[in-house]
Amino acid sequence: MTAPTPAAPRRQIFVTTALPYANGTFHIGHIMEYIQADIWVRAHRMCGHAVNFVGADDAHGAPIMIAAEKMGKTPEQFVADIAAGRKQYLDGFHIEFDNWHSTHSAENTALAQEIYLDLKKAGLIERRTIEQFFDPAKGMFLPDRFIKGECPNCHARDQYGDNCEACAAVYAPTDLINPYSALSGAKPELRQSEHCFFRLSDPRCVAFLEQWTQEEGRLQSDVANKVREWIAPDENGKPRMGDWDISRDAPYFGIEIPDAPGKYFYVWLDAPVGYLASLKNLLTRRGQDFDAYMAQPDLEQYHFIGKDIITFHTLFWPAMLKFSGRKAPDNIFVHGFLTVNNGQKMSKSRGTGLDPLKYLQLGMNAEWLRYYLAAKLSARNEDVDFAAEDFMQRVNSDLIGKYVNIASRAAGFIHKRFDGRLGEIAPDGDQLLDLLRAARQTLVGLYAEREFGKLVREIMALADRVNEYVDQNKPWELARQDNMQARLHDVCSTCIEAFRILTIYLGPILPRVAKAVEDFLHTSLGRFDAVDQPLGKGARIGQYQHLMQRVETAQLDKLFEAPAPNQTAAPANAAALCGEALAPTIGVDDFAKIDLRIARIVDCQRVEGSAKLLRLSLDAGETDASGAPRLRNVFSGIASAYQPEALKGKLTVLVANLAPRKMKFGVSEGMVLAASGDDKTEGGGIHILELGAGAKAGMRVR
Repeated sequence: MTAPTPAAPRRQIFVTTALPYANGTFHIGHIMEYIQADIWVRAHRMCGHAVNFVGADDAHGAPIMIAAEKMGKTPEQFVADIAAGRKQYLDGFHIEFDNWHSTHSAENTALAQEIYLDLKKAGLIERRTIEQFFDPAKGMFLPDRFIKGECPNCHARDQYGDNCEACAAVYAPTDLINPYSALSGAKPELRQSEHCFFRLSDPRCVAFLEQWTQEEGRLQSDVANKVREWIAPDENGKPRMGDWDISRDAPYFGIEIPDAPGKYFYVWLDAPVGYLASLKNLLTRRGQDFDAYMAQPDLEQYHFIGKDIITFHTLFWPAMLKFSGRKAPDNIFVHGFLTVNNGQKMSKSRGTGLDPLKYLQLGMNAEWLRYYLAAKLSARNEDVDFAAEDFMQRVNSDLIGKYVNIASRAAGFIHKRFDGRLGEIAPDGDQLLDLLRAARQTLVGLYAEREFGKLVREIMALADRVNEYVDQNKPWELARQDNMQARLHDVCSTCIEAFRILTIYLGPILPRVAKAVEDFLHTSLGRFDAVDQPLGKGARIGQYQHLMQRVETAQLDKLFEAPAPNQTAAPANAAALCGEALAPTIGVDDFAKIDLRIARIVDCQRVEGSAKLLRLSLDAGETDASGAPRLRNVFSGIASAYQPEALKGKLTVLVANLAPRKMKFGVSEGMVLAASGDDKTEGGGIHILELGAGAKAGMRVR
């Protein structure tokens, strides 16, 4: 891709990020991707190019249908509730999509069905009868992740239908020993069903993908190499790339296949179509013609994605577009994962999780994170590490010590001594400013190439040159000399102009600071070519206000604070088990006051807005006044250790006579028992108490 320049023709660009699945809140990986794309989009707009930047919720699939049912909601209401929580994240981190839509929309339905029919006309849709597991109790075919059983390799129990979490073996659901439905517990039955397949193994598809994925500059080199392995024929010369099952049987929450009653598109077929649907929704609301926009021969289309979904975006998606008569993407930009504090896996229980909402709720500046991620990101498909000490050092040293400090050192003198007006700049000041202006083309190119880390280093090197100029001229000493007031005016005016140029360069990364600087300097900084439009002698500036505070250690401590243990202090000489002191001694009468009951976990969901809580619906054998079964609602701080689906159907122990507790998210009617220890030791972390066969909900533990 060529770098955008102010002199280049106005380009038409369409940009998306991967669609988040609408079953939970944004995590920090989403935010990193959106920030990367937002910076890139803002930079292109500052070159004068026309960019449409859209996103959407990926709203379909069996997991959402099942989760909605268990919560007593329709799938539509379930995804709408998730969507309602998106804005606080996007606004909080200054991520400005032109449109945020949903794959559960009229636009997506129409486009997905059109693409399918076009692929069928091209002879690339084939129907085949396959065998798959059916849950007779739920009356539905089961996705692999909803089938569990004994691993055929290591014989670990309760393993999923596609791979074993104990030994990492990969297998078909039909290979499981004693399989059962994770939804109902029923033994699944093998039944036949007719499915629709997209013939990716067709020579036309293979030839196109070989050419498209290997074009120079199309994909990052490591991505292109990996894709080549997937496409290349096997040792017998046969296509390694199989055909793609694109249909699912009712009941299913999704888009109906127009010529196959009772069949729905597999979620990964209609999900990327959501990119086009969101754009169509945006253009329609603007009164623009979507088809005419997409037909522009010079339209550029780019997708920012994580490395875990490369297959869908480099094989399925471009082939779908090409053979339905549409234009394939110009590029797929792949990034790595985000790790914390020197590559540690995220774990909230041991304080290595980075919750974006918690970050905002602590009052931490969103542009600290935008800057830090930019400083770590490159055009390569590499993981990014968030290291707390490095974060604080970079923000405090670069943004405060180098950049903001330039304005704070000069603006006061301009305001107090020279009526807020800039003076004439001497030749040495012009020389410095020429150096800053000369960097524009290089910096704009680095934005275009997504080499944000190198870009930040280049900008901070320029800031160093400005600060060297300040230190050489010492305006605080000039201010004490009556005969040096003209030089003071000159030096401070040079600093303000240098600060203006640096702000333009940082604008895509720090949009709120850039807006505040616009207000301070009474000028527009929205284009890169503004670096050549100095404020000039006599220009009036406003009174300087603090633009950014320093990061404090206490903020980072709170951000990574592990859940506080809920325990009673014990005497200093008490015995210790597993490194934890025993609680004070109690009598039998004290223990008898606690009513412990066996409870079955009927449902389990994450709690939106909380990093550590799961919402459990528990059957403890209770009934209401009419004799109908009554479920208890209990919040438990075990989200760091368990996926909600893994807990459903398990038997555990409930403190049944604990007084109800009103919480931010609702009323908790008890407490489930769990053991906890140091995550770093074997057997550490959080372990909810589980009971074996024979135990019944409602039994008392004595």
